[in-house]
Amino acid sequence: MPLETIGKAVCLLSGGLDSSTCLALARRDGYACYALSFDYGQRHRVELEAAARVAQALGAARHVVARIDLRQIGHSALTDDLAVPKGRSAQDMSHGIPVTYVPARNTIFLSFALAWAEVLEAPDIFIGVNALDYSGYPDCRPEYIEAFESMANLATKAGVEGRLRVRIHTPLIRLSKAEIVKLGRELGLDFSLTHSCYDPDAAGRPCGQCDSCLLRRRGFEEAGIADR
Repeated sequence: MPLETIGKAVCLLSGGLDSSTCLALARRDGYACYALSFDYGQRHRVELEAAARVAQALGAARHVVARIDLRQIGHSALTDDLAVPKGRSAQDMSHGIPVTYVPARNTIFLSFALAWAEVLEAPDIFIGVNALDYSGYPDCRPEYIEAFESMANLATKAGVEGRLRVRIHTPLIRLSKAEIVKLGRELGLDFSLTHSCYDPDAAGRPCGQCDSCLLRRRGFEEAGIADR
């Protein structure tokens, strides 16, 4: 990790493969990273343990877990009593918006990141969204990120006063899962620290059949890298 930094950055960190790779990339590029995770009532809350491990291993300047309860609005298999889809084909996953979509989740998360960035006077926000493997999620598209960045620079005191222009970095947005795995290995990311499953058992073990598990497995297989 670099000893000198080029500035502060807020990095959204779920503890999954993509967000962990994104944090590793920001650290590699010299940012002092302030990792932000969310305890939002998700059924796979075990991912927060992974986020803590990754933040520590990658030398985040600070790791904050914001607590909000999206179970109050539900309407997602991750925050409501709905079944997580299992065993879907790649073709099935490429069509429509899945029931694992959490209403406005990235907008909520990025809003928290924007608030913290203003407090820190950090002009850079990193988010590990991917428009290829999660094409059904409307808040993972490049046009959404561009629109949010435009809004962000109209929404803060620091922005209005001209003291801070926020940039939202999405370095993984056009990479395949296999390319993300290869990048993670290149960055020295310990994959065993991460967690991807939407429906783990009581001990935190992955189900192996949800969309996230299947995409992760396919990514490692296509990359020719073992997933420990």
